[in-house]
Amino acid sequence: MATATLTPEKLRRRSVQSGTIGAIVEWYEYTVYGTSAALVFGHLFFPNLPGAVGQIVSLATFGVGFLARPVGAFVSGHLGDRIGRKATLIMTFTIMTVATAAIGFLPTYAQIGVAAPLLLCVLRLAQGFAVGGEWGGAAIIAVENSPRDKRGLFGSWPQIGVSAGLLLGTAVVSLSSWISGDAFDEWGWRIPFLMAIVLAFVGLYIRLRAAESPAFLTEKAKMELEIEKRKAPAVVLFRNFKKPLLIAIFGRFAEAGNYYLFTTFVLSYVTTTLDAPRSYGLIASMVGAAANIVMIPVFGRLSDRIGRVKTFLIGGGIIVVTAWPIFALVHTGQLWGIVAGVTIFLALGHAMVYAPLPALYCELFPTAVRYSGISIGYQMASILLASFTPALASAMVLWADGDLWMVIVFAILTTVVAMVAISFARDRRHLELDEIDAELKGLPGSEDPAENRSPSHG
Repeated sequence: MATATLTPEKLRRRSVQSGTIGAIVEWYEYTVYGTSAALVFGHLFFPNLPGAVGQIVSLATFGVGFLARPVGAFVSGHLGDRIGRKATLIMTFTIMTVATAAIGFLPTYAQIGVAAPLLLCVLRLAQGFAVGGEWGGAAIIAVENSPRDKRGLFGSWPQIGVSAGLLLGTAVVSLSSWISGDAFDEWGWRIPFLMAIVLAFVGLYIRLRAAESPAFLTEKAKMELEIEKRKAPAVVLFRNFKKPLLIAIFGRFAEAGNYYLFTTFVLSYVTTTLDAPRSYGLIASMVGAAANIVMIPVFGRLSDRIGRVKTFLIGGGIIVVTAWPIFALVHTGQLWGIVAGVTIFLALGHAMVYAPLPALYCELFPTAVRYSGISIGYQMASILLASFTPALASAMVLWADGDLWMVIVFAILTTVVAMVAISFARDRRHLELDEIDAELKGLPGSEDPAENRSPSHG
């Protein structure tokens, strides 16, 4: 059926499917890397380093991907604001899938020496580049195709992609570990990476069927009439929208690093410091991710009713209050405690601060620079905080002789920073996107570049 003959409801459904399922596939691939880095990459790619040091370096390669995220955000933001959200999302998806499949074929240190970890880092950078433009595009294509009073709900669906990818990725790693048994370190770890080839066809099919957002098509028509507006979106963003960009950067501090504390770091902490079975951390990740998937749409809808800022601040408060009890549960080393701790965080605090972000961020920026603003803000936070959080947390525990107090303080302080930042955001949930565009163009310091013509342009 041609896109032009589809009803608005079907177009919206396809857009949400594109953002959600594409995000699931990409975050599955990202999760597989993080899980493998925590479990096997230390001795496969860095066998010449002492155990604990090799583990930290392995987790640091997870952070290497974050270095490329801002680059991906700038490039994807520019393309997304110029050629379209849909085409940019197809590009990021393809790069991510190719890089992930290539890791599945990568020789280890024992086979090609130092070239192995170097190639691993290169492919990790490619993954980071792709993810740098993925979240912003997925969030935008869902929100810009949603009804005004359901932007929080529609925008929250791509958010489940992270946890759904975590759940799927962890399940596949667990299944691969069970199938390969003692041979998991030899060849079993490659199976989840090679699965990306199969998932690529699913994701591409869905994204190719999605429709471009009406808000972008309207803005593109305006740009074609006013050549002065063809300035680089990033230039306009940094000149006219500094405050929203800072809100977007620091607003992520509540969930950016903390999410990886309770997935990648906890998985490593359980197996290395607590000497608990590998399955404990994997089970906790899967149960917590499932709870996160269920609760994110609930809190996304709540943000439509009480506001994005209020929803976020309540979630941040929950993280601050429960940080110590949650880590205490994990520190028991018992399966029930680890599962309970991870699940409480992902189902309550994290879900509540994460669900409203797509709609809130889309309402911070006008259509002309929305992809750039969201992507750059989101990914700058990733490199500032989330990038090396697992490795940093492991180093904190090593320095504190196995104690978690430094990690707990870190989680609380970063959450407080995010709550302060988000408190400066305006509530625009009652405005249509074109009304938000008009309001932002009328604010001091955020005028439309096309309207600032020199006399020579008339």
